[in-house]
Amino acid sequence: MSKFIFGIFSDEEKVMHSISHLRANGVKVRDVISPFPIHGMDHALGLERTRISICSFLYGMTGCSLAILMTWYMNISDWPMNIGGKPNFFFYKNLPAFVPIIFESTIFCAAHGMVITFYLRSKLLPGVSAYTPDVRMTDDKIIMKVEVSDEASVAHATSMLKEAGAEEVKEYGK
Repeated sequence: MSKFIFGIFSDEEKVMHSISHLRANGVKVRDVISPFPIHGMDHALGLERTRISICSFLYGMTGCSLAILMTWYMNISDWPMNIGGKPNFFFYKNLPAFVPIIFESTIFCAAHGMVITFYLRSKLLPGVSAYTPDVRMTDDKIIMKVEVSDEASVAHATSMLKEAGAEEVKEYGK
């Protein structure tokens, strides 16, 4: 059974300094929720580099492949036309005609795939209620989420958060 304690801060420098202090004392800092980006937070939390760019590349390659398949199908199978004796598909003379179609399809699939991925990863789906431990996190407060396992660690984490400069400490359990 995991519980979470939320330390509420006003100053981002206190948060940055308290992360290393808490981790050195054996407290698991899971997340920091801020209304604005804090430079260096990913490194302080020990987060790995995101793999979202791989998803974007795969979505773009899907769009590119579909566009190439579409232009091949239209020009060879569906409606072949002999115009001036030129070849029907990707040869050096008519390749520039297909570049805008392939480019736009690549961008279209990458952009829409990334939007769908964003909604799925952040759980912003229809009918899902928002996760808000404190409403002030969207205004001016920074919230640090700390995972605890038992009552002794709750007391330890609470005292460490207050020592680190948290204005308030709230406990939420699952």
